[in-house]
Amino acid sequence: MKNIASHTHIGRSNAGSPVVSIIVPVYNSKRYLRFCVDSLIGQSYRELQIILVDDGSTDGSEAICDEYAEQDNRVVVIHQSNAGIAAAQNAGLDACNGEFIAFCDNDDLMHRQNIEHLLDAIQRSKADMAKGRWKQIGVSQIPATMEESQQHIAQGACTLIEDPLVAYESVFCKTLRVLGGKGTEARYFNEANWCRLYRRAVWQGLRFTPGHYAQDIRMAGPLYSRMRSVVDVDSVLYFWLQEPDSVTHSKRNMEFWHDNVVAAAANFEFCLGMKITPYRNYFGLTSSVRDEVRKVRRVSAKSEAFERQSSLLNSDLLLQRSLLARIPAHKKCLCWGMSVLRRAENILYDLVVHSKH
Repeated sequence: MKNIASHTHIGRSNAGSPVVSIIVPVYNSKRYLRFCVDSLIGQSYRELQIILVDDGSTDGSEAICDEYAEQDNRVVVIHQSNAGIAAAQNAGLDACNGEFIAFCDNDDLMHRQNIEHLLDAIQRSKADMAKGRWKQIGVSQIPATMEESQQHIAQGACTLIEDPLVAYESVFCKTLRVLGGKGTEARYFNEANWCRLYRRAVWQGLRFTPGHYAQDIRMAGPLYSRMRSVVDVDSVLYFWLQEPDSVTHSKRNMEFWHDNVVAAAANFEFCLGMKITPYRNYFGLTSSVRDEVRKVRRVSAKSEAFERQSSLLNSDLLLQRSLLARIPAHKKCLCWGMSVLRRAENILYDLVVHSKH
């Protein structure tokens, strides 16, 4: 076990190869953690610092982390009291000594050539971030996915994107990505920080805001606006587990939607300040408010919960109204149209795809 409070220096291996730091926030993931860490220590690129941040686990995950640290000197374990994923990610960022930084969720898997292909792409393109493609998997698919992740694959086509924040905001509807072809698909990326490889410099002075569900959405604008370019690698390099007990799929209370509203609003305003139309955050803002409305309608009007939730909803409705008033009418129509399309895609996904997991 290795407990680290802060990083010391940016590292290179004895052979002169850059060290890549992989940050894994760990919380009560005993069921899947070994699959995840095995996919990291088995990377074809070997110069790694694997930082497992145990965020107060109580299910034995903490012992698994220590076990890996004893077996592999590239593994660093940080134990801290439970403070949420943002605080865990921040602890990992503070402990990094690599020239490049990657993240992995504690129940997901990396293809064994993830770091190899992304590092090659980011070095050759001189981009600030490299991103790969990912595949969603169900729990029953984990054994087969472990085998798939070990198969050798050639690096896919690389596409350089020179306006990352614009691409993030405007390319998010699957229908338009399909109609736009490979060039449009390459411009797609969301606010998730997995299946990415970052130059360390883009995180200088940036940290996640603790205590929120939507910490990655809050980070998107400030992070992508720092980047001059991003390189897309057309290869499936990451496997995203659709686990029904995760926060994303199970924690859909009023506070969850309110946090999404506030996060989308923060990015919305950030984009306006950058003179970028916030298509994606228009969708995130209005959709989360709609979810709040549905949530409040299901609560008894005589309950204390109704008063609290109604107060949150009213404040978010005012916030939404004030932000939408700042968009020109023609751009507001475009935002609305893309949001309708995206909601239709989400409904179809829930009916056809998500139900299978």
